[in-house]
Amino acid sequence: MNYSFLQRIPALALTLCMAAFPAQAQRIDTAIKVNPDKAIMTNGGVFEGWGTSLCWWANRLGYSDTLAQLAADAVFGPDGLHLNIMRYNIGGGDHPDHHHITRTDSAVPGWLDWDESAQAYAYDYTADANQLNTMQRAVRAAGKDALVEVFSNSPPYFMTESGCSSGAEKASRNNLREDCVEDFAEYLAHVTAYLKDELGMPIVSLSPMNEPNTDYWKAYSNKQEGCHVDSGKSQSAILEAAADAMARYGLSDVLLAASDETNPQLQAEAYKSYSTKAKQALGRVNTHTYSDKGARALSKLVAKDSINLWMSEVDGAGTAGKRAGEMASALWLGQKIISDITALSPSAWVIWQVIDSHISRDGYNGNRDTGMVDVSGGFWGTAVADHDKEEIILTQKYYGFGQFTRYIRPGSTLIPCSKDALAAYNAEQQTLTVVLLNPSEKDKTISLNLSAFDINSSAVQAYRTSGSIADGEHWSPVDGITAEGSVVIAPLKPNSITTLIIDCMLPGALRCAA
Repeated sequence: MNYSFLQRIPALALTLCMAAFPAQAQRIDTAIKVNPDKAIMTNGGVFEGWGTSLCWWANRLGYSDTLAQLAADAVFGPDGLHLNIMRYNIGGGDHPDHHHITRTDSAVPGWLDWDESAQAYAYDYTADANQLNTMQRAVRAAGKDALVEVFSNSPPYFMTESGCSSGAEKASRNNLREDCVEDFAEYLAHVTAYLKDELGMPIVSLSPMNEPNTDYWKAYSNKQEGCHVDSGKSQSAILEAAADAMARYGLSDVLLAASDETNPQLQAEAYKSYSTKAKQALGRVNTHTYSDKGARALSKLVAKDSINLWMSEVDGAGTAGKRAGEMASALWLGQKIISDITALSPSAWVIWQVIDSHISRDGYNGNRDTGMVDVSGGFWGTAVADHDKEEIILTQKYYGFGQFTRYIRPGSTLIPCSKDALAAYNAEQQTLTVVLLNPSEKDKTISLNLSAFDINSSAVQAYRTSGSIADGEHWSPVDGITAEGSVVIAPLKPNSITTLIIDCMLPGALRCAA
C-alpha cells in the first residue's frame, strides 16, 4: 500500500438535529462531563504536541529519498499523523570490530571517532546521513510547529568501560568512564550545536541519558546501544557537565532534559537524587511509561517545583477491545495515551518508533528484517516500511493514533475526561476536541455535558476510525451527531475511535483542580 493514496479529508460540518433526534428519547450508555477544572496546567496549560523517536527507523530507511519522504509525509505531514516532535538519536557508534547488533535498524553511527595516530577526536559530519536525511524531511513536513529533541543512548565506545556502546560487562554498572564525563558532554553539545546552527534544525532540548538506572544494557547485546548510569552522583555529574558544555556552545535557548527513565517511579527517584546544580540546570523532566507505576507522584513532584514534564517514550504490542480485529492495537494505543495523560499530566506525548518493522528481500548490513506484522494482533509501531516496493504500509493503529494527533494540536489545553475519553480546548480557535473510544463489541451512545462552555455553532465535525484497512473507516467523516442545549449526543460504533470538534468558547480562565 503506497502512502500516495491518502488524500486530505476535508472538514465536514454536521448539523445538530435536535428536533429529529431528541436526546431524552435515546438510550445513553455513558455520560461524560468535560470539566475545565481538570485541565492539565503543566507548561502553563500549553500542550506542546505529539511525537516519535527517529531512531531507529529513520536510520534504516534514510538511504532512500523516496522512503524518507513518504515516511516524513505519513508521520509529520498535515495529510498524515501531523506529529510535530521528533527525537533525534546522537549515536555512540560501536567499535569497528563489533558486529553483535542483529537488528537492521539500531546500529546508529556515531559522529565521533578516536584518531589513534593523532591522539585526538575526529568528527565525521556525514556518518549519520540516513537519520539526518529523514529528519530534515520530517522537519519540513511538520512545518512551523516542528520541535526536535536530541538524546543519547550511549557514549561513544571509546569513552566506555567495556569498549562497547551496548553497555557494561555487568549491566548494572556504570559504563561511562569517569574520566570521560566532560568529553561526553562536549560531544553532545557539539553535535547539538551543529544540528541547530549549521543545519537549521529547531532544537528545543537535549537529553543526555536513556533509561540509565536499569540493568537492561549489557555489552555485546544483539539489540541496541545502552548505558547504565547510577542515579545521584553519577547522573548529576553528566547533567552538570552537559549544562557547562551547552553554555560554551551558546545553547542558552536549548533545554537540558533528564533522565528518560523507564517508568515514572524510577524517574521520581532520579529527580530527587540530583545535585542542586543539576536541578538548577534542568529545564524539563522526561519519563517513559513502560510501567505507569508512580505517575501521579512524579506529576505532583515536578509540579511542586514548577518544572515541565514530557512523556517521551512508550509503545508496546498490547491489544484492547472485544473481537476487535485490526482495531485491537489501535484501541490499546488510544487507552495508553489517555491513561498516561490522565495520570502524568505531561505537556507532550511521544511514541517510541512509529515505524518498527521493515520488509526487504536483501535485509540490511548483513542482517534480515523482521517482515510484515500481524495487523490483527498486537505489534510495535504503527506502520511498516516495505523497502522492496518503496511503500509505507499503514495500519489501523496508525489511523487510531491519528484520531488524537491530527485534531488535538499544539497550543491546546488537555482535559482528561474518563478512561476512554480525552478532550482539548483551543482558545485561539475556540474549539473543543473530544476523542472517544468504544472498546466494546456493541454500539454505544455517549452524552457529553458541555455546560461549562458556550457553544458557538450548531455545527460539529466528526471523524472515525473503525474496522480494517481493507474495508474500514480511516479518519472518515461521520454524521448522526445530535445535541440538545449544552449536551452533545454521540453514537459510537463497536471497536471504534471517534473524534468530535465543537465550535465553542470557554468563559473565564482555565484553572487546575485542587
